[in-house]
Amino acid sequence: MRINHNIQALNAYRNLSNTNNATSKSLEKLSSGLRINRAADDAAGLAISEKMRSQIRGLDMAERNSLDAISLIQTAEGALASTHDILQRMRELSVQGANGTLVTADRQSIQDEIDALTEEIDRIANTTQFNNKDLLDGSMSSGVIFQIGANAQETLSLTIKQMGASSSGLAISGVDVLAASTASNAITTIDKAISEVSAQRSKLGAVQNRLEHTISNLQSANENLTAAESRIRDLDMAEEMTQFTRNNILNQAGQAMLAQANQLPQGVLQLLQ
Repeated sequence: MRINHNIQALNAYRNLSNTNNATSKSLEKLSSGLRINRAADDAAGLAISEKMRSQIRGLDMAERNSLDAISLIQTAEGALASTHDILQRMRELSVQGANGTLVTADRQSIQDEIDALTEEIDRIANTTQFNNKDLLDGSMSSGVIFQIGANAQETLSLTIKQMGASSSGLAISGVDVLAASTASNAITTIDKAISEVSAQRSKLGAVQNRLEHTISNLQSANENLTAAESRIRDLDMAEEMTQFTRNNILNQAGQAMLAQANQLPQGVLQLLQ
């Protein structure tokens, strides 16, 4: 007499174990909302997804960098707008000083106001900052780099000249309107300074416009990349729920079949009794 293994029970147990494993995986996916939770789920898909996630985070930070750059530019441009207003007032005073009807006391009053305005231009240049970074004192004449992309070399360089009243800046220090002839020269000097400030403001405006387009492009790229990453990694809930329901049915059927398979040897024993 030969006693063999209960092959039917072993097959039923193997199938039930596979169903239990599939059910566990379905539960994990449904609870996380992800199709890929570990490399074993999809090694290639995981690698692609992680690269995309890295790029997405880089795009997020590049957008923040671009917004910070715009804030810096707006701070500098706002200060230069004040400098512009002061220069316009200084030009107005110089035109007044060039008039031959003025007496010495009149010219001295005009000179005093021009001197005070010149000091204010220097104060603006020396105190305008963004995040403790000086903007108009010449510190940025060598350029500052903004990282405006998710990858290396995706940068933007910005330079801002020295915007003080000294000779290295607007060259209006020492403007003299105490005589009609010097007041006439002052008009020319101040006109050059106004042109210099206008050129710098135009440059800042152009860079700001570029950054605004950069931000729009970054947002579009981020949206598209996020959608692509979602298609790779995220779970199709409806499909997985269908699979989960199927596995539950198979699990119940497998348990019933295993119980029946385990009862088969009992029938043989009864025949032997």
